[in-house]
Amino acid sequence: MRKQLLSIAAGLMGVTLTAQAALPESVIQESFFPYKNGGPDVAEIKPGMAINAGNVDQFVAYLDPATYMFIKRGDYEITVGETTSFDLHESYVEATRQFAGQAKLGARTGEIDAPGAGRPFPQEPSLDDPRAGEKLAWNYKFGYNWGDSAAIKPFYWKMRDMESGKVERTFKMNFNFLNFARRTAQDPHPEIQPNPSALFRATYVQVLEPFDVKNTQLLVQKFQDDLKNDNAYLYLGFQRRVRRLSSGQTTDAFLGTDIMIEDFEGYNGRISDMKWTYKGTQWMLSPMYNHNDMPLAKEHQEDDGYQFIDFVGKGGCFPNITWQLRKTHVLWSEPVDPNHPVGRREHYIDAQTFIIPRNITYDRNGSMWKSWTIGQSHPDHHLPINKGTGVAIDDSFSMVDIQANHCTTGQFKGIVDPKLSPASKFTVQQLRAAGR
Repeated sequence: MRKQLLSIAAGLMGVTLTAQAALPESVIQESFFPYKNGGPDVAEIKPGMAINAGNVDQFVAYLDPATYMFIKRGDYEITVGETTSFDLHESYVEATRQFAGQAKLGARTGEIDAPGAGRPFPQEPSLDDPRAGEKLAWNYKFGYNWGDSAAIKPFYWKMRDMESGKVERTFKMNFNFLNFARRTAQDPHPEIQPNPSALFRATYVQVLEPFDVKNTQLLVQKFQDDLKNDNAYLYLGFQRRVRRLSSGQTTDAFLGTDIMIEDFEGYNGRISDMKWTYKGTQWMLSPMYNHNDMPLAKEHQEDDGYQFIDFVGKGGCFPNITWQLRKTHVLWSEPVDPNHPVGRREHYIDAQTFIIPRNITYDRNGSMWKSWTIGQSHPDHHLPINKGTGVAIDDSFSMVDIQANHCTTGQFKGIVDPKLSPASKFTVQQLRAAGR
């Protein structure tokens, strides 16, 4: 009887602790469903209107500084689309609900105790919280970008002279992504086993064209322990060997483009590599849209009829898409390494999905250097296989080097299909096997 009473008491204590840790359902609803009662009521911005050099000053409050600059000087104009809800997969929302209130930051930036899965800090950020920026960074890292796994097959990158519009070089690649831990939707979950290195996520890249860099491969392995340096490996087809990249090489120009490995997906470094500062939340125009409703490109058409996003504006450096007015968290990151080439990045994070559709990079002198746009398509208005996945599909990108008057653009065919990204693809052995 005594053992039974102790067991019941322990169980009640567990229930009490869980109840104390849990957050109100209203917090979950605000975090994941900010548009459940409709879009923002901003009288001066309506779907279908064009924002161009002639009227952009009226909308400066809803634009990031780089986008405002491009429109003001006539490099680009945007059309406003209807604000729509990009609902994440219900399994990710439920995981957040289950473990809400349990995540805790450690003493040092990059340390976290976040059991389970889902969004570790679904509460609204506060300017009074000195670590609010770090919490937003963790929400991004542990977010649902590409879900548990996905592939981009194919992925076209074009290097362009912004003044002449000349396409200098075109790369055709495949990208694959896989979460090893904190999985919620695809089997197995919550973690792929065995996972002896305690990996969190991995990215694999294979270059298909042009011939001189064909079969160049990149593998980036990120650990669950953010304080551990990522593993990054490069296979050079013409050398037929794998070499390990130093942490400094992730800030080099990848394949001579305007993009660093650290730029991938909005930010591909460690939380511990940066000082994070939350700057506020506001309504901002963001490059999010329905792929199937856009005026699509005629080039690179796929056998299944899929067409890619087209590019317009100065040099053909800007995606031909609509922009939605959305709730946006503004987050600054500043490298802790004084030798880092970046002075700071301004991340404009979508508050519903925690993807990063817009970044501005400043150099170490504080001058605007690069503008990074990642256009996001709703999954239900893209390839049929993506419908219902709850993944905001990376669908177009533009990295403009403002100082060099140059850009690199990207056209995606994103596919959420676990069969395309088995764990065996994310190994050094795979680099060698694929390179033969």
